[in-house]
Amino acid sequence: MPSSKKPSSQEQSHQDNNIEMENSSNGSYGSITARNLETISKSVQVNQETPPDTKKQTKTKKKVFKRVSSSDLSSAGTESGLNVSANSDEVVDFDDLIHHFGDCGRYQMLLFVLMVPFICFIAFVFYSQFFITLVPDHWCRVPELESLSLHERQLLAIPPSGKDGFDSCSMYKVDFVAEIRKGVTVGNTSWPRQKCIYGYEYDHSIIPFTTFATEMDWVCDSGYFPNLAQSIYYVGSICGGLLFGYISDNYGRIPALVGCNLIGAIFGSLTIFSTGFWTFAICRFFVGFAFDGCFAMMYILVVEYVGPKWRTFVCNISLGIFFASMTASLPWIVLYIGDWKIFTLLTSLPLMLAILTPLIVPESVRWLATKGKVDRIIKIMKKIERTNKKNVGPHVYDNIRKTCAAMQMSEENSKSYTFFDLFRMPQLRNNTIILIIIWMIIALSFDAHARNIDSLGLNLFLTFSLACAAEFPADVLLVLTIDRWGRRYTSATALVLGGILNLTATIVPFGVISATLAILGRLTINYSYNLGIQYTAELIPTVVRGQGVTFIHIMGFVAAIFAPFVVYLKNVATVLPLIVVGVLGLIGGVLCLFLPETLNRELPQSLDDGEAFTKNAK
Repeated sequence: MPSSKKPSSQEQSHQDNNIEMENSSNGSYGSITARNLETISKSVQVNQETPPDTKKQTKTKKKVFKRVSSSDLSSAGTESGLNVSANSDEVVDFDDLIHHFGDCGRYQMLLFVLMVPFICFIAFVFYSQFFITLVPDHWCRVPELESLSLHERQLLAIPPSGKDGFDSCSMYKVDFVAEIRKGVTVGNTSWPRQKCIYGYEYDHSIIPFTTFATEMDWVCDSGYFPNLAQSIYYVGSICGGLLFGYISDNYGRIPALVGCNLIGAIFGSLTIFSTGFWTFAICRFFVGFAFDGCFAMMYILVVEYVGPKWRTFVCNISLGIFFASMTASLPWIVLYIGDWKIFTLLTSLPLMLAILTPLIVPESVRWLATKGKVDRIIKIMKKIERTNKKNVGPHVYDNIRKTCAAMQMSEENSKSYTFFDLFRMPQLRNNTIILIIIWMIIALSFDAHARNIDSLGLNLFLTFSLACAAEFPADVLLVLTIDRWGRRYTSATALVLGGILNLTATIVPFGVISATLAILGRLTINYSYNLGIQYTAELIPTVVRGQGVTFIHIMGFVAAIFAPFVVYLKNVATVLPLIVVGVLGLIGGVLCLFLPETLNRELPQSLDDGEAFTKNAK
């Protein structure tokens, strides 16, 4: 919700810095996930009910556009074909201009409705592979004993394992027909053993449908295939983030949005024709291309056209509701369908709807501004004016032209810096390295925890739904706390508390108690994930913010490649994944304490500002 307190000068500067991040030459948004964007928009909230004296005070903080002189604007306007007056000393920010067209009118509501399907798309792309590679309990198939009941087969042919369990990957190597003739009904542990030479049987009492993993018998010696395929998916996510980030910067957000969704739809659908590991892995690699941009680009577009005071509700709280609802619904959808191929098509083909996006969704005004396409911006804004039934004066459109010229100049100026400049100065270098490590910990923990749900000892589908539902309270908690208690201590507390909860879940009785603690630990990871990208964006100086946030985010994808193998540790000991996630949480929490606080401080724009930012921190 919009904050009821007066915005500080830091909050206004905060807005400008985030606008500058969007304008970066390397496209920070090009490879940022929906969850990351969710928190970025929180950082650009400005209460437009600020008293006039406060606004006057905060306007002096607008460094990005105030540095552009009237002569510079005239020059930029002449060179790019923009009609910019040389008599104005100020350039009005686009967030201030959107107010004249309606902060949250009929047009914005239409965009919001159009955003909802893309929320479903990101849920489909991220979680569908989890369900089509599920592996239930299993044991060796013994053809000559199929006339016996399941329990009778297990007692005779399968070696015992643990308490009241049976070995999943071996069987006795004897003549079972001869043993039955002798009256033997229970196997002898002294009998020789062998691998499952006839394939496997699966317990479908909990997972009552076949999956691609069970069809391919990805168990025992091949049990790492689902995890390896998931890692390959994340390699595709990295490649897709880079590719569609480039497309987004050079050809626009809409082409990137359409392209990544089409790739996700095509290769997601082709998954049902997979005949083995490599055909499956190739399909999922290209589905990974869609993971980052299938929703993020649409989110950016909606954020840009909604007034700052409505962004928390329209773009964050509502996003938490729909994303949490869709992800929590997925297990029941696949359970109802009962066929992994139909489920795969159901979660892939809808992405084709993105092909209609150019017909109904406007291009990013900030991207158009940096490319000097002012006529298209004016056309879009006039449509918003008509739809929202507003009467906007010519001076507002003049201000739009001036703002576009300033944004285009800012785009050109930012090209002289690279991400490697963050390592030139000691304090900036330390902050950057710490941010990379923390973000890798958060990304790995988030994915490993999500895919370890089936090891918590309760019903898989119910536990998955509860864990996904934790997304919404995490979003609400974030909104309520970060502007009150700051970023550093809330980040540290969330990570440490999550580490403690996950570690405690490994020593309490297995079942309801351990699962409850793990789900609470999941909530803290969601909170940390949402806060992490905002904290990162605030600490990286404006001149390299786009490149810096992009690189750090991609390093999170690199860490996520190893998350499936953390989950695979459950085959060694059930508690190992939670132990790893818990220890990483403690390490990440401690590292947060070495970062400077950003709350109520003017954020760094130049590299020198970034170096001094830490030195001047309390």
